[in-house]
Parts: sequence; structure tokens; C-alpha cells
Amino acid sequence: MALIQLSPDEIRNWTREQKDRWWLENVYRGEMPQLTARSALTGFFLGGILSATALYIAAKTGITIGVGLTSVILAFAMYRLMNAAGFAQDFTILENNCTQSIATAAGYMVSPLVAALAAYMLVTNTVIPGTYMVTWMVVVSLIGVLLAFPLKRRFVNDEQMPFPEGRAAGVVLDALYTGAAAAGMFKARLLALVALGTAAYQFLISDGWMKLLQFKILQMDKWAGMKEPWTFHERLDSYYYAVSTYVPRILGTDIRQLGLRLTLDAAMLGVGGLMGIAVASSVMLGAFINFFILAPLMIQAGDIAPRIGPTGAVVAISRVEIVNQWSLWWGVTMMVVGSLTSLLARPQIIISAFRGLATRKEAGADVLRDIEFPLWISAIGIPIMSVVGAWVSHHFFGVPWLLAFISLPLIFVLAIICTNSMALTSWTPTGALSKITQFSMGAIDRVNPASNLIPAGMTAEIAANAANLLSDIKPGYMLGAKPRQQAIGHVIGILAGSLFCVPLFFLLFLPPDANGVRSASTIISDAFAFPAALQWKGVAELISKGVSSLPHSAVVSMIVAAAAALFIEIAKILTKGRFPLSAVSIGLGVVLPPEASFAMWIGALIFWIMGRRYKEPGTKGHSYWVDGMEPICAGLISGSALVGIGNAIVNVLI
Repeated sequence: MALIQLSPDEIRNWTREQKDRWWLENVYRGEMPQLTARSALTGFFLGGILSATALYIAAKTGITIGVGLTSVILAFAMYRLMNAAGFAQDFTILENNCTQSIATAAGYMVSPLVAALAAYMLVTNTVIPGTYMVTWMVVVSLIGVLLAFPLKRRFVNDEQMPFPEGRAAGVVLDALYTGAAAAGMFKARLLALVALGTAAYQFLISDGWMKLLQFKILQMDKWAGMKEPWTFHERLDSYYYAVSTYVPRILGTDIRQLGLRLTLDAAMLGVGGLMGIAVASSVMLGAFINFFILAPLMIQAGDIAPRIGPTGAVVAISRVEIVNQWSLWWGVTMMVVGSLTSLLARPQIIISAFRGLATRKEAGADVLRDIEFPLWISAIGIPIMSVVGAWVSHHFFGVPWLLAFISLPLIFVLAIICTNSMALTSWTPTGALSKITQFSMGAIDRVNPASNLIPAGMTAEIAANAANLLSDIKPGYMLGAKPRQQAIGHVIGILAGSLFCVPLFFLLFLPPDANGVRSASTIISDAFAFPAALQWKGVAELISKGVSSLPHSAVVSMIVAAAAALFIEIAKILTKGRFPLSAVSIGLGVVLPPEASFAMWIGALIFWIMGRRYKEPGTKGHSYWVDGMEPICAGLISGSALVGIGNAIVNVLI
């Protein structure tokens, strides 16, 4: 059925009391089960698993993928099948909404792990204890929850802001439970089949799984005399180098040292499909400029060279060395200048965020006081949890008390801006806003990197959590859910994401050496580029060391990159978004492995071609390649990520 909503005139002229009374009488489904034991458990485990896949992808690409619609489809299919088999009653629409809210909250917990916290470990060369990570993440996320619900009264109840991503989840839920069940099961089957096929491929390229199968189960090392397990090579060019002695070079540099490999990475194909051809092409352009042109020139000039490592061994030129020694600086400049320009180019987002504070209509009686999240909890909880957050930042990371408290007022301002941006565009400018905090704190204390990294991570995480929670509340508001239960669900998701992702972070990126010692030097690798952490690390080092410590060519590249980013973003403004390049995406291509950039571009290209070929709705091709684009991409990502995570676990065990 069509979801009922107020008209623009009613939104503009009614008081909040009238709007709340209309919602209570026409939309609210007070008796329908919502936060039940099974919806909580389903959301907890589904959110934990999906947040693990999001961590895997974010570490590779710096992109945090949304898991909301994927969780909606999976939960719908699971309980529809169990109901048909007689094992369980079907999910109600509000139980599914609660599950997706928990799952998406769990997915949000990935962001600090691949950005501020990872950057802190890279800059200080220390490993943060897991208990510190979980505590800090939970504390700052709870502040975001406490901050979100007072904002809900304005952005959701009063102004009825669109929240496009949240609204899309509400529309999908309504369609699944009121007439499009067949379409929902089709997408679920499509996701499952693609995930299974991708998992089978990932299994063949995984050394751990192949070792388990061939040596532990089939005992092929004993009866076949095998020394190493057979695996299919993910890097397809390995087959070329196995039969040919000719190595292509650019200005005398082996292209393998530049990271120019041909890799069949299924997860990156899926990420490319989700990001679209325009963004993927910008990423590919950044990779081409950096690794095909600039890196060979800088190696030839001696600005990128082998160095002596901490152990006295020579560290050869590689993609990681190219990025850390030189490319990082112009790539980060592109991303920072591009994101700040993009934010400042939308003054209406900032202005409208605060205009409503001074021009609000009289709300009238609080007709929802018995079902809304009580504001007194936020009024008491925000100051208390802010002090706890400052204490955690000081005790765990050495942030001076003064700086910890100075950063707190920025939280409210950034949360208002983030929420308004999410409400209008489904875009949260946390990257740009976090740099405001990072530069502000860095100007006060340039010596201690924790003084800018941790407060910036705290403000960014709180603002993003509040904005994302309101986006999750939107479908619940559309469907008549209980606000208090959504708050509890979001807290469950926070716990799920932190408890699943922090141990996985240690397993994947901080494995112990032969002596059981973990080192931050293992975080970045060819498999996991951590571009978001590199951006935060680059800004922190620029604040502490200044540009005088950089090679002259790197400083020149930063100036050129800043000018190029300004030109690109201004061109996008003047063409109303039709200019095809993105400065942030070009910078991302600089710090990503070029093989990953190429795979993402191929994935985007495939879906772009198929989308143009099957434009007509109702056709089989349109159902698969347009309507089924998100399930296919989710299948590619989840199948690859889950087997890849399992491979890491198997390697640890055997």
C-alpha cells in the first residue's frame, strides 16, 4: 500500500503537536511486535556479520558500505522461508525494521577502526588494547544516540525531512510486506546465488582454506608429496610471469613495484558497482596519474628510493613505500580540499541546519511523551557521557584534559550540520568536518598526535552516529514504530558492531609475530590499503612536522593538487553536478592499490553498460542488472569478505 504522509502545506503550517497527533492516530502501530527477542538476536548476529564484511571492505577501500537494505532482504527471506517450513512465524514489518536498525548501527562501528584509531596506531607505532577500543567506541557512539533523539523532534517529527536513504528502506519494507514479496524473494535468491558463487571462487584463491582441505583433510602432503597447497592465483598476471622472463617497466621501474598487477577481486567488482561509473572513473584516473606517471618520475628523480628499515634491512620500493614516501601528500590534499570545498559549496545545508533553531513554531503539548525517548535522559546523559568520553580520551590516549573538553562543543555544531546533510542528501560530510577538529586541536598542540586524532575521531563519530541514527529512525517513523524501542535497538547494534569488529581487527590487521608481539606496522599491506587511516595520518603528520620536512617535489604536488581539487569542485558547482570528476575520488585512487582501483572501475563499467542496455523496466535483463544491482553487489562483497575472513581465521588456527 502507499505510505501515507503529510502534504507540503501541512508540514509548513501545522504545529508539531498537530503533526504528532496525526502520526499517532494514522501511522503508529502500537500493538505490532517490534523489538522482540528474535528481532534483537537476528539484528545482533546479522549486524555483526555484515559489519565484519563492511570492515573488510573499508580496510581495502576506505569506503564504508551500507548494510541496511541487505539486512532487510536477508531477514525477510530468512523468516519467510522458516515460516513456509513451519519453523517460525513470519517477521512483522516492524520486527524487520528493528533488525535493520540494529544491523546498520553495527555497521557504523567500522568507521573509527579504519580511520582515527588506525591512524593513531600508525602515527604512534603503538597497538591500542582491544578493551580500550571497545570502550572508546561504545562511549562516543552512546553520546551520538543521546544527541540524536532531541534532534529527532525537529528533523523527523516537525520538519518531516526526507532522509532519502532511510526513506528508501521504509519503501522497500512496505513493498515487501504489502505486495512485492515475490520481488523480495527474487532479490534474496539473487544475492544468495552470487554470494555462493563468489565464496566458491574466494575459497579457491585462499591459501588457508586450501591448506586445510588438501593437507589436513585429504592428507595430500603425505600421499601426493605436496609441499605447498595448490591455489588459483587471484593475481592473474602471475600466470604470465610464470612462463615469461620479460617484465614490463616504466622509466626503468618494474611495474610490479608500482603495484600494477592484474587482479580478479570479486569484492572490488561489487564495490565498483555500488559506487557507479563516475566515481569509479575518478578513482581510476587518480591511480593512473600516480602510478603510471608520477611515481616512475619520482623514483627516477630519487625522491622515492629504497631505505633502511628499523631492523637495518633495506626496504625496497613497493606500492606502500611509494604512497608513504611521496604520493600520500598530494592524494590527501586532493581529498581534504575537495571535501571541504564540497561542504562549503553547500551553504544552504549549514544555514538551514541552524535556521530552524531560531524560527521554530510553537510545538504545543507533547502528545508522544509516553512513547518517545524521554528528553530528560538526553539532558542528563549527554553531559555525563561527555565527561566520560573526555576521561577515556585522556586516560587511554593521553589527550590533555583541556583539549578533550574544548573539542566537546564542536560535537553539537557538527552533529547539526551532519544531520541536516543526511536529511537532505544521504551524505554526511564527516571527512571534511573531522578535519576542522583535527586542524583546530593541532593548532593548540602540535606535538602530541593524539591531541588532534582522537578528538577529531570523537567528534566525527558522534556526529555521524547521530545523523545515521536519525536516518534509521525515518523508516520506523514512516511505518509507525516505537521510538523508544528503536533507541534500544541502536544500542544493541553498537554493542554488536564493536564486539564483532574489534577482535576481527586484531585477527586481520594485527597478527602476532613468532614471539607473540603485535605491531602497528602490519596494519597496512598490499591486501589492505587503509586509505582512510592514511588520510588522517597524513593530516596529523602535516600538523606536527609541517611541510618543511617533505621533499620539494611533494610540496609542489600538494599545491597543484589543491588547485586541481578547487577547479574540479567549482566545475561541479557551475555544472550543477554534471562535471564527471570528483576530487575526493581522485585522491582515493592515489592511496588505493591500483589493482583495486582497476577492479572497481571494471565492476562499475559492467553495470553501467548493462544498465544502458536494459533500460526498459519489466524486462528480464532490467530485473537482473538494474533492479538486482544492489543484491548482486552485496553478494559479491559478502561472499568474498566472509570467506576471506574465514581464511584469516584458518591461517591462525593451522
